[in-house]
Amino acid sequence: MADMQPITPPPPPVRTEPPPPAAFRRPTSAFVREIIETLLLTFFIFWIVNSLVGRYRIDGNSMNPTLLNGEYLIISNFAYQLDDPERGDIIVFRHPTSELNLIKRVIGLPGDTVTIQNGVVSVNGVALDEPYIQAAPTYSSSWVVPDGQYFVLGDNRNNSSDSHAWGFLPLDHILGKALVVYWPPSDWERIPHHEFPSS
Repeated sequence: MADMQPITPPPPPVRTEPPPPAAFRRPTSAFVREIIETLLLTFFIFWIVNSLVGRYRIDGNSMNPTLLNGEYLIISNFAYQLDDPERGDIIVFRHPTSELNLIKRVIGLPGDTVTIQNGVVSVNGVALDEPYIQAAPTYSSSWVVPDGQYFVLGDNRNNSSDSHAWGFLPLDHILGKALVVYWPPSDWERIPHHEFPSS
């Protein structure tokens, strides 16, 4: 009879844990480069935005009731790179004889004859419908707008330093077209420009 030898089962396999992955450490130079690139991109976007739009605060009551003292607004700096100002546009500009920035409404274009008489503003003999003014003007006169210049008035006609007081506005003094009142939030609105019929 054959001998019986006890069978010893093989030992169970030993499970070995895989070595932990080596910690990844970003080189300091790459980290600094990413920060610099992010800052440059941020400044570039800021520069682009500020080239396209401007932010201004209304100081005074010359544009009542359309725009009020203390309101903040955004203007388009490039609006008149493509088109010329039109009658009824509300614009921000540098005062022709000082460093002040003002905001007024365009009334007369180059070549227009602007007449104010008996509280009515007329352009080339056509009386303007102006539902936006504070009150009818109490002054009277007539102007012929030269080439390359504009005639502007505040909506608060009797409390505004504008073309009726200091003359015409050169085109190259216009900074941009008013777009939106953004502060205070309760006054947020698109700025209402007024379209006049062709005269």
